Amino acid sequence: MQIRGERAATACGLVAIVLWSTAAGLIRGVSEHFGPLGGAALIYSLGALMLLVLLGRPRIRSTSTLYLLLGSALFVAYEVCLSLALGFASDRQQAIELGVVNYLWPCLTVVLAIFMNGQKTRWFIVPGSALALFGILWVVSGDGLSLPGIVRNVQSNPLSYSLALTCAITFALYCNVTRRYAGGQNLVVLFFVLAAAVLWLKWFVSDEQFPAFRWANSLELLAAGVAMAGGYALWNIGILRGNLTLLATSSYSAPVLSSAFAAAWLGVSLQAQFWQGAVLVTAGSLLCWHATRQRAALEPLPIQVCADENPR
Repeated sequence: MQIRGERAATACGLVAIVLWSTAAGLIRGVSEHFGPLGGAALIYSLGALMLLVLLGRPRIRSTSTLYLLLGSALFVAYEVCLSLALGFASDRQQAIELGVVNYLWPCLTVVLAIFMNGQKTRWFIVPGSALALFGILWVVSGDGLSLPGIVRNVQSNPLSYSLALTCAITFALYCNVTRRYAGGQNLVVLFFVLAAAVLWLKWFVSDEQFPAFRWANSLELLAAGVAMAGGYALWNIGILRGNLTLLATSSYSAPVLSSAFAAAWLGVSLQAQFWQGAVLVTAGSLLCWHATRQRAALEPLPIQVCADENPR
């Protein structure tokens, strides 16, 4: 994909953020028809084919063995857990809530960068992290902030909530591992292929069966594949040639954008408390990002941490 000029590249990065914001709602919709495992396997297979066409074959020989192993394991774990968390959600509203839990990863990325990569930070990393965590608890509690409410919601579907929390942790680890060991290599095509392979293996040993393909569901599947693959391809252009500061700031709107699209796509009416929590997660993550910025530097570290991959 030949895109020249900073404005055009920045536009590609912004479109990538929008595309990724549609992913949670589309993944849930696909899983309702094709099943949590089968739907996810189809999405990542389609995405892998699209990325292979758009980005070409990955250069594995020039990649360190350590990153090949760690990066593959963490990326595949993240994508598989995300798809299954959304697919196994009890209902559509819970799927949207789980999507917000996943967005704890930007805050965790910054916190882990302090220990893993020696990232310098300022004091307001603490209130930023607390704000993001409080936003998650505010979303999960459902009706006011109460420990019994949080426990009740988590116990209603411990598998999906555990998977969503695992998403946040594994992608934060992945970002820092990529920062330290990737050496500028982009292996997203390989990672998508591996994620698809793992999902197909799980599908073959499960009891899931594919229903008949229909136009509406097939188009939704295509849209999900485009959202995932197109987002990665466009983001790659954006972070290489675009305005990183603008893209970094814009990427933190993803929890709100993702929730808004999912609510509209899935026909779910969300309470004011949910939106308050989503905004708190966004604000807390943005504060964490700002805490890592050096006064003389213009480039945002948290996005650089996983710049070769994605901001979601």
